[in-house]
Amino acid sequence: MTRSATTPTEPATARKNVVRSTNENPKCDAPDAKRILIVDDHPLFRKGLEELIQSDDSFAVCGEAGNAAEAMDVIRKLSPELAIVDLSLPGANGIELIKNIRAEFPKLPILVLSMHDESLYAVRALRAGADGYVMKHEAMANVIQAIREVFNGRPYLSPAMAAQVITKFAHRHAEGEMDAVERLSDRELEILELIGKGHEVRQIAKLLHLSPKTVETHRAHIKDKLDLKNSREVARFALQWLNAREA
Repeated sequence: MTRSATTPTEPATARKNVVRSTNENPKCDAPDAKRILIVDDHPLFRKGLEELIQSDDSFAVCGEAGNAAEAMDVIRKLSPELAIVDLSLPGANGIELIKNIRAEFPKLPILVLSMHDESLYAVRALRAGADGYVMKHEAMANVIQAIREVFNGRPYLSPAMAAQVITKFAHRHAEGEMDAVERLSDRELEILELIGKGHEVRQIAKLLHLSPKTVETHRAHIKDKLDLKNSREVARFALQWLNAREA
């Protein structure tokens, strides 16, 4: 069966949210190919990942989305068999999206493909309901294997991330300690990272599609949870934490 290409009279929203339900990707009609959704806000990365995935005849990218709201819409319309999700999305972040997918589509496998190479993010993604976690710089080497593992019902962590998670938890168990930032919510952690990168409240609000007041409230919660005195100490802590992670 061949689908007709998008016509000029088709609503713009249909072209935006279901970008791979047209002849642009005939593999979507392959009866044996596993249907995969890509959720990432960078079109060039989505394109490269699509080409990599479709180099294997077992898989077909049947949909893509640039944010969490679009992703939920595409899942409802196309019923993919796997969702690949980036954590850094505009508006609702990837962790929130994973939780929303789990609530509405509890059996849909989710693989996280993220720029974050800190085990804290991998653990939070898995706790939220993800089935696997691959760092973007490892995608070329590991994403096909990760997809296969997840489709076979086995959780997947890339080798470097698995080693980092094991080391962190072994150390924490031995020392009986808890990293201070683990007290933060997913959104607070995201805001702490942006503060560490030098962003002001209004810039963070624009990046995350939040009001400045909401960002200020999150910053106040960060201050209280980390036992800091003021916003200047929050900024100093955020910078030191970010530098320590990147060292």
